[in-house]
Amino acid sequence: MRFSLWAMLCPLLIMFSFSSVYCQHYDREFDSLLMARFPQSGPGGVALVAKEGKVIYKKAFGMANLELDKMMTTDNVFRIGSNTKQFTAVAILQLAGEGKLSLQDEITRFIPGYPVQGRKITIEHLLTHTSGIKNYTGVTQWTEEIKRKDLGPEALIRLFSNEPMDFAPGEDFRYSNSGYILLGYIIERISGKPYAQYIRENIFQPLDMKNSFYDTPSPVIRNRASGYKRKNSYYENADFLSMTLPYAAGGLMSTADDLLTWYEALSHFRVIPRAMLEKAQTSYRLGNGRLTGYGYGWETGNVQGSLSVKHVGVINGFITYTAYLPEEKIFIALLSNCECVGDLDEPASRIAAMLLGKPYTRGSIQLTTQELAAYQGVYHTEYEGERIIAIQDGQLFYYNKGGQKSPLIPFRKDGFRIANGILSLAFERGPRGNVTDFVLTGSGLPLKGVRSKEQVSAISRIPVASQTLDKYVGRYHFPNFDFYIVKENDRLYGKVGEDKKEIIPFGSHRFFAKEIDATIIFNVDETGRVRSLKKIQNSEMTAERVE
Repeated sequence: MRFSLWAMLCPLLIMFSFSSVYCQHYDREFDSLLMARFPQSGPGGVALVAKEGKVIYKKAFGMANLELDKMMTTDNVFRIGSNTKQFTAVAILQLAGEGKLSLQDEITRFIPGYPVQGRKITIEHLLTHTSGIKNYTGVTQWTEEIKRKDLGPEALIRLFSNEPMDFAPGEDFRYSNSGYILLGYIIERISGKPYAQYIRENIFQPLDMKNSFYDTPSPVIRNRASGYKRKNSYYENADFLSMTLPYAAGGLMSTADDLLTWYEALSHFRVIPRAMLEKAQTSYRLGNGRLTGYGYGWETGNVQGSLSVKHVGVINGFITYTAYLPEEKIFIALLSNCECVGDLDEPASRIAAMLLGKPYTRGSIQLTTQELAAYQGVYHTEYEGERIIAIQDGQLFYYNKGGQKSPLIPFRKDGFRIANGILSLAFERGPRGNVTDFVLTGSGLPLKGVRSKEQVSAISRIPVASQTLDKYVGRYHFPNFDFYIVKENDRLYGKVGEDKKEIIPFGSHRFFAKEIDATIIFNVDETGRVRSLKKIQNSEMTAERVE
């Protein structure tokens, strides 16, 4: 009762008392969520939450610079990675509003000679990741050597322009930084100004975003946070990346306060008109009717049914996240200076859900193994392939073939949540009471899975003597890497580098991986000696035992 009372009162307190004194109940809840993400002794982050333009929560966590022992402050400047794309998209829409381009213009109007491979590629295709142009960070030319080079837009475009297309323009959605590189270059060709100058003069300066920049190493930028990665149990400086390479797809820097200024200006239509903004923040629909979950520079999603527009930015040393709920006017920015912070959509969505008075459930109920077995099966989704639901070692899991397994926690009849997240599955039953399909919901588009006739059987752990486990321990060599089987506390683990995952016995010389959909089968000779192993995941690979 106490929580529900706060849930009702806090939005009212926020609405009628726009001051720096925010709801202390939410303060504690938000602290609990974020301190788990941003340990005080390591690289940290900044969180800002606002409602109707007024800050109700703003805190810094951890360290801005480990070497100088510099604590994080809410004024620190972060690389924002792909959050840059919304600025690039708005710049294109500004030029469209001035009549200097149309979103249906073919890109060859502005980049003559670009090899479109006989296709019609429009500016809208670039904005919506539906061009089919291959993502340049996935091409063979994207080497460690290239990552250290300063390349201008034309040289950068040459990295990917002659790559075969992934699909015909407009027929599918695939996230591609290359499209936004081309958009940045189009901005330069039309305006006659470098991309950084255009953004500064047409967005940052008019909105008084004094702590937002195109990231270059030379200028002294006050409160610039250092970027880190985690290796094993310690932190390292992030790998070097020439910031000419992210360019209009990920080259900007900003602060939490400046990002709030940006979203406030957008929501009051001070940057582009309402119709343009709504178009940018609405999911694009492919010709076959499928929604992609992406507009122009923004992902589209929901928090407990309320529309959200958002984006994550992942770049060397930094992960950043912004989200806005237009109807409720809730804004959230989470900025981290470590690649290790994980998925920021989850804590941000929990924060938003609390403000809506609809927190994501964390409860659970108990079901018998027989009750869990009713949900086992292979489910077909229209656009995302097959999903498997199976009992393994007494736990119900959800996964795609060869992928990561997610434990399912029952919290109501035919309702499950994915452990440690905000995704949930609601199962539906047919007239005879049998499970027929599910709907997966979270912070993005719903995913419907229809049960096929293919059967799935539960897999159980079998007891294996400790001395029997010993004979599997050793080093096994795949063509390109070594794979170790190690034993700890009478359990076996498969290990590559520092990545270690438990494998569980379920048959003679047969083990399944606890965390991923993979099976290990050991090959034993007539003397009982293990000679090799076969790993079955999406394909089969054999590794000879080395020692």
